[in-house]
Amino acid sequence: MSLPVMILAAGFGTRMAPLTDDRPKPLVEVAGRPLIDHALAVARGGECGPIAVNGHYRADQLARHLSGAPDVTFLHETPDILDSGGGVRNALPVLGPGPLVTLNADAVWTGPNPIRTLRAAWDPARMDGLLLLVPLERAVARQGGGDFALGADGRIAPDTAGHVYTGAQILGAGVVGRRPEGPFPMREIWRDLLATGRLFGCLHPGGWADVGHPGGIAEAEHMLETARV
Repeated sequence: MSLPVMILAAGFGTRMAPLTDDRPKPLVEVAGRPLIDHALAVARGGECGPIAVNGHYRADQLARHLSGAPDVTFLHETPDILDSGGGVRNALPVLGPGPLVTLNADAVWTGPNPIRTLRAAWDPARMDGLLLLVPLERAVARQGGGDFALGADGRIAPDTAGHVYTGAQILGAGVVGRRPEGPFPMREIWRDLLATGRLFGCLHPGGWADVGHPGGIAEAEHMLETARV
């Protein structure tokens, strides 16, 4: 079964300055390819569709870049940016009610396709959310600590010494749609799922690099090159 995917690409990229002074962060290149193209390769390799991509900061540049992709719907968030949760909520007319995948545009991966890993672990009878994690020591170019502790039963809980959220997840049917329209962060959805014990995690067995800041580019490129050897 194909799952719809939302690639979150609307941020201002302030940590990536000065590279984002004249372009949106998803058009910053890693290993000769814009970040958005890395994310699209993950989505397509995970047999996802339809694909939605949002944009706000310098959205015209991103829209032009995506204009030749017939499998992508670009959603220009204007006049206001909708934040991570609100951006997904705004995309539901394209994505459907769920289950659906969300994928951040500012990461690079090696190893098994991350969406396939999520799909293999997804159990809608127990889960309303499944987040893909990596151990903190394998989080290339990560600035700061961890995000979640991963229990033996797969449930997760906030923990700054725990694993790192990679920006890839599956959200169950209706999870996003029951939120009101407008700006809100993804953590509000997670908070509700934590309260019901239906937020889970699984580990990505390959490499993952955070390319949310300029220093992450060289580290991500080294990770990719090492994986080819």
